[in-house]
Amino acid sequence: MAFASTSRRVLTGSSTILRSQFSPVRFNSTITSPKLFVSGGLSEASFWGLSRLTTDEKLTEAFSPFGQLLEAKIMTDRASGRSKGFGFVTYTTVEEAEKAREGMNAKFLDGWVIFVDPAKPRGPRPPTQPELESSETGFRTNKTIGWCG
Repeated sequence: MAFASTSRRVLTGSSTILRSQFSPVRFNSTITSPKLFVSGGLSEASFWGLSRLTTDEKLTEAFSPFGQLLEAKIMTDRASGRSKGFGFVTYTTVEEAEKAREGMNAKFLDGWVIFVDPAKPRGPRPPTQPELESSETGFRTNKTIGWCG
């Protein structure tokens, strides 16, 4: 009898278990800035991130129907020039950003599912170059390599 009542609750949608498992994906934070973070989901090739075919222009084209864009930028690696798999979209108003988030979250872009979340401010960055310590002999200790003269 307990199985029948549990099955009835699941099928009618009154079960909290069913609702918690199938709640909207990554759609729980509020937008306070008109800047959005765009990242990719799991693809057929089992990689995370946006498609490498996605460019700034394609991102602009996909997000422009939701309002006036100030910037649409795919982050790239400085050395290789390849996409890092995420980007940012900036609108003129928070309302436009909210519309874009609702319209583009969990949608396909260049064959990959993308997720749109509010952008978070960048945290403090670590120092660029640690200071090397000199010894009495004049040699410096480089913790990565060892001794250097």
